[in-house]
Amino acid sequence: MIELIVGIDIGGTSTKFGLVDLDGKVLYQSKIPTQTHEDFRDFIKELSDSIRVGVDKVGNNGKIIGIGIGAPNANYYRGTIEHAPNLNWKGVIPIVDIIREDFDVPVLVTNDANAAAMGEMIYGNAKKMNDFIVITLGTGLGAGIVCNGKLVHGHDGFAAELGHVIINPRGRQCGCGRRGCLETYVSATGIKRTVYKMLADHMEDSELRGISFHDLSTKMIAESALRGDLVAKDAFEYTGQVLGAKLADTVAHTDPEAIFLFGGLSLAGDLIFSPTRKYLEETLMPIYKGKVQVLPSGLQNQSAPILGASSLIIDYLNSEEAVVR
Repeated sequence: MIELIVGIDIGGTSTKFGLVDLDGKVLYQSKIPTQTHEDFRDFIKELSDSIRVGVDKVGNNGKIIGIGIGAPNANYYRGTIEHAPNLNWKGVIPIVDIIREDFDVPVLVTNDANAAAMGEMIYGNAKKMNDFIVITLGTGLGAGIVCNGKLVHGHDGFAAELGHVIINPRGRQCGCGRRGCLETYVSATGIKRTVYKMLADHMEDSELRGISFHDLSTKMIAESALRGDLVAKDAFEYTGQVLGAKLADTVAHTDPEAIFLFGGLSLAGDLIFSPTRKYLEETLMPIYKGKVQVLPSGLQNQSAPILGASSLIIDYLNSEEAVVR
């Protein structure tokens, strides 16, 4: 018999899931559309059926021993998804209770950035670290904080919303309803907005002129920067400056050994890492200087969200303090 952990990553467009053994090997993975059903329970039924198909394909009398879920606006304590702006299902969804009705195994849910942090500690480059931060740089900016070897959830389950610390109270409009949030400057969407502002404010030649906002991608900006495009290079420099300065504030709160950058924007490599490290070090209080590493995630692959979610169960199996319903 093979003991299996299900890792589920619920995204706005698709939901990825996989079956992981206790050594962190992904034995099966697939995905389903996230929002083809108006009723959340119908979505869970399709997901559950697909998971069972995967178990059959793994064979060898595979047995599910736990299910970990990464989802937007997930509350670890209550086992819910709460008012997620990028999902059609509004309000508070008791996802843990609904899935346990089908499988009757331990089920844990947290937001995707927390899942990434846990995955980094269990499977990635933070295996021997007790104090670190993971910053997820996708469409938005998420964060997961680990202190003393424990993921920080906060009083109400919504700790580490670093994407929504304020850079400029009169700055860019954010999807959360406020202005000037960090993720409006540092994210895939944020750097695109920076490029368009620079193109509007300056007259330099740039191969990015003429590309629509919808068609522009971080990969295009990175490739242009590597070819010497001044606007693209300046956009990365500015993005790293904003990120580095704000991470210096976060260091003062948690005193981490390392900060890991994860997600699409981090794949730009030194274009984002170099300015982030530079401005972090310049902005840090003296007592922290030279002590905080900024590193790439060890989970930069397609299975990362699945491993991150499944690591919640690995952590539970190794800890008597985890919250399980």
